[in-house]
Amino acid sequence: MDTNDPHILGPGILPTPFTAAEIREETGSGTTIRLRIEHPDGTVGERMNRFRDTDAEGATLERWATDDPDAVVSSRVTWAELQAHAAFPTDGTSVSTETLETPFGTLDCRRYDTADEPGGPVASFWFSLAHPGMPVRFEVAVGGGVMRTTVVEITRA
Repeated sequence: MDTNDPHILGPGILPTPFTAAEIREETGSGTTIRLRIEHPDGTVGERMNRFRDTDAEGATLERWATDDPDAVVSSRVTWAELQAHAAFPTDGTSVSTETLETPFGTLDCRRYDTADEPGGPVASFWFSLAHPGMPVRFEVAVGGGVMRTTVVEITRA
């Protein structure tokens, strides 16, 4: 293991697509991400994520459903925690490069497919190489179907 590579968070973990520093540099105070959530039952919703009070260690992350903008959930996150969300185990995870059509353009992505256990359901995550931070799409098996979350828009203050 290359202990000098900031993409590697520990033994048995694949390199993350972005470092904490790259996420910090990309995510300024006021950055807002609009997400489309497609549920297995066919219902669709939208969620917003907004970063504020950013500093060298992290930011305050505000989240809310667009149909209930008064119900904002706010928490402090660190850039290292956000990086760790993309830390997948080497066993049971495959990584590939894929071009993905998204609501805000065609993006070159690093795709991670992972299963919690051998033969278990696969969760897939597409990270845009041009947008350090959360995956621009992820799909997770839930309730006999798949829930898909897609970034629709990223705005910067």
